[in-house]
Amino acid sequence: MEELSDRLLRVVDAAETKLRKISEPETTKPILSGGWSRKQVLGHLIDSVSNNHQRFVRAALQPSLDFPRYDQDGNIRVQAPQEADWSLLVSLWAAYNRYLAHIIARLPAAKLETVCRIGSDKPVTLGFLANDYVTHLLHHLNQIGAADSK
Repeated sequence: MEELSDRLLRVVDAAETKLRKISEPETTKPILSGGWSRKQVLGHLIDSVSNNHQRFVRAALQPSLDFPRYDQDGNIRVQAPQEADWSLLVSLWAAYNRYLAHIIARLPAAKLETVCRIGSDKPVTLGFLANDYVTHLLHHLNQIGAADSK
């Protein structure tokens, strides 16, 4: 998991630099017609790191994990990232992901096969969740133009 942790740190370092260069007015415009703005996507990614932090730690402590489904539209509505300062969102996102990378590096190998159920989705392992987290992150960073092109 140390390799995944290192990859996450590289992704965050590269994306943070790009995110800080985006002007505040650009962050509020939808990135796709009828879609979320960069602020809303970053708010979604903050939710993602927060939810996965809890999933990873709980799955490492229990024989299995049952976690509620994620209501992405509800979370965006309630948390209102569109109204938050861009610099705050970027700082929180980057710091929380660096901490998650710290946790990922320390996940016990024996716990990577822990079965995790999230909402009504099919069960997956903790190891799968950790890897899928980075894939999900990269997908959204690509949408907002903040993924490293390498």
